[in-house]
Amino acid sequence: MARDKVINVLAFRTELGKLGYDLDSQKSFFQYNPDFLDSGEYSKLFPFIFKRTKSVQVFKEYQGDTFQGLPPMIADSLPDAFGNIIFQEWLDARGIQKITPLEQLAYVADRGMGALEYQPIKELPTSSQINLDEVIQVLEKVLKLKEDTTGENLNELALLNVFKIGTSAGGARPKILISEHKETGEIIAGDRVVTNDYNHYLVKLHLDDSEGYNKEVVEYAYYLLAQEAGIDMMSSKLIENKHFATLRYDRQNGEKQHVLTVTGLTGWDFKSQPENSSYENVFRVALSLGVPHKDIQQLFKRMVFNLIFRNVDDHLKNHSFIYNRDKDNWSLGSAYDITYALNPLITFKATSRALSINGRRTEIGLKDILVVAEEFAIKNPKGILEDVHNVIPRWSEIATELGVPRNIVEKIAQDLVQL
Repeated sequence: MARDKVINVLAFRTELGKLGYDLDSQKSFFQYNPDFLDSGEYSKLFPFIFKRTKSVQVFKEYQGDTFQGLPPMIADSLPDAFGNIIFQEWLDARGIQKITPLEQLAYVADRGMGALEYQPIKELPTSSQINLDEVIQVLEKVLKLKEDTTGENLNELALLNVFKIGTSAGGARPKILISEHKETGEIIAGDRVVTNDYNHYLVKLHLDDSEGYNKEVVEYAYYLLAQEAGIDMMSSKLIENKHFATLRYDRQNGEKQHVLTVTGLTGWDFKSQPENSSYENVFRVALSLGVPHKDIQQLFKRMVFNLIFRNVDDHLKNHSFIYNRDKDNWSLGSAYDITYALNPLITFKATSRALSINGRRTEIGLKDILVVAEEFAIKNPKGILEDVHNVIPRWSEIATELGVPRNIVEKIAQDLVQL
């Protein structure tokens, strides 16, 4: 395979600039397209890190798994965790041992989350209709031990199809991107179309019941709870009463939406920089982006919900902002990955939150919440706390209705936080 030295970065059918990568030094280079800068269009597309200059910008500080030497806002497009497992298996099936981050972006091409696209494109054959049962069979084999992933039944085509529909969904659990035709119900790979004829979903697949309960059903229950608490989320549903499907907020009204996580916006590594992993920093990013105050209120409610309902995995990549290209401004993206993030079958002596609150990751109390509320001028914080508290009894009711086992319902209920 030829080494890609430079690729084009695009958004909204506009070439933004060129991205280069030096394999030896693991440094990346970005240069804006002068015509794009001169146009004045989308001036706030990359609000931080990139300077709006025509000269070449060099990035050597963003190393490690999260960024792989790329600028953070570009690294947001890379597959994460589960997507990388599928991608690597597919490469192995083709006899390709290692590729550069630039080549990985070339495979993501115009199929990634958000609105950023990358050229030249590594061509992938188009796939036909999707059968979720067939996808799950492949995934089950991929997620087994390495020696189980080289049999005849796990062929390149099967891996290709899974890679195509789940390449950039991110996260550690099996996720795929699909599009469902609004009239016919036909399901196709999520990278094929963007039009308003389809509902575009991110689907978290339930593979087996070996853990004694269905995590996807629990996440759906949390989605219903969050809605009742007044948290903004994209419409979601269960497929076959076991797979969690949520509409993609980066595909709306038949168009791609430019979204960036807090990690992508700032370069704060959600895996290795606890000093930057705080709710206060998420609020500061929101204020720096100039979001309306109602978004600050909403962010506070999410913080309270995640604390009370024990979503301890609310890290910096689980908070995103969305760009309005018509108004050239930013707003808080819809909430996602809101669920009970612990194993309810294990008793934890102490659990540390991904994002600190008032400098604390454990034993967070009402005082800590109110300190944050005062710092960021939250209106009626105690009223927001009451709104979320009032939803606590609904957990047992909703989870029971959805068929969550009684022992799981009770374990999670006992773990919810009363402030």
